[in-house]
Amino acid sequence: QVQLVESGGGLVQAGGSLRLSCVASLSVNFNQMGWFRQDPGKQREWVATVSSGGRTLYTGSVKGRFTIAGDNAMNAVSLQMNSLKPEDTGIYYCQAVKLGVPYWGQGTQVTVSS
Repeated sequence: QVQLVESGGGLVQAGGSLRLSCVASLSVNFNQMGWFRQDPGKQREWVATVSSGGRTLYTGSVKGRFTIAGDNAMNAVSLQMNSLKPEDTGIYYCQAVKLGVPYWGQGTQVTVSS
């Protein structure tokens, strides 16, 4: 069973930057990879996606501040987060999809202090 291992979360002041990384334990060549965010007591929400063709999509609140990138083999994905805001706080989950089957990482905490 493939595992997604995330890293890069932490505590940062508003206006700062963090870079999240997610690497698959096996070479799967996913069709798309992305990031979701979840606050306690709330539903997990989509943040950004990159497809194997290189197309990137972002939720409105992070456009212009976050950049998602996948490696050429689509076995790893990163999320560069700039100009962070307190509302960006949450647990960030990596998701990867292969032939319609989603895989999830364990999550990494991002906390942005005001």
